[in-house]
Amino acid sequence: MHDLRHPALTLAAAFDGYRVEIDPVRQRADLVLCRPPFNVISMPQREQLRITFEALEADEAVRVIVVRAEGEHFSGGSDIRGFLQATPEHVSRLAWNVAAPARCSKPVVTAARGYCFGVGFELSLACDFRLVTPTTLYALPEQKLGQIPGSGGSARLQKMVGITRTKDIVMRSRRIPGPQAANWGVASACVPDRELEAATDALVDELRRFSPLAQRAAKKLLNDTEDSPLSIAIELEGHCYSRLRSSDDFRNGVEAFQDKRKPNFVGT
Repeated sequence: MHDLRHPALTLAAAFDGYRVEIDPVRQRADLVLCRPPFNVISMPQREQLRITFEALEADEAVRVIVVRAEGEHFSGGSDIRGFLQATPEHVSRLAWNVAAPARCSKPVVTAARGYCFGVGFELSLACDFRLVTPTTLYALPEQKLGQIPGSGGSARLQKMVGITRTKDIVMRSRRIPGPQAANWGVASACVPDRELEAATDALVDELRRFSPLAQRAAKKLLNDTEDSPLSIAIELEGHCYSRLRSSDDFRNGVEAFQDKRKPNFVGT
């Protein structure tokens, strides 16, 4: 019989430009970009990142995933030369790979300071929560190369801030500082640079206190209904709500509320 193996089984020996740290006590996995000084993301790295997210999704010890970087910059973007060497078929899969955080059922937090350009920005946009500092600069600079964003950047951004602001960012390759990104709703919060790690820790701990079952349901519902008519979104919300009514976590939550104690969610 043929031995089927997932690439994630041998991935740890081939991490390209990043590492994975897992803290089972805090139920947290950190995916750390580590190709200083600008943490450029290579073409092979994108596929590896996708496989890593798939592996972390299957890891029962992990409740929350954090994407962060070493040094003063999150990422300066792509390895530009890689695009000239890649086949059209390979390039066509880039958006699917970068969208891995959005497909992952677990909460994904990204914490960025300094440059967050190109695919680094697109990877952040695919996450659920974005924490920035006053030093953070978001940008999609592809127009300067005679290109457009190719991994979901302009599409996701338009959903968040509308067509006028998206044109201003994409067509002018504008850099958006962290405070402005928070004001526009692109970033979840802007915190002082020295507090970024503490704010990330606090958000992870907060997310861990909720029911993993309810969090998965909420993330999928919100992602699936982003483009749907209001009536369809309300209908699907009702179905998700009714399914959670029969869960152990919901029963536990109601009983804890009545008893004025903290719930102990187990994810069933």
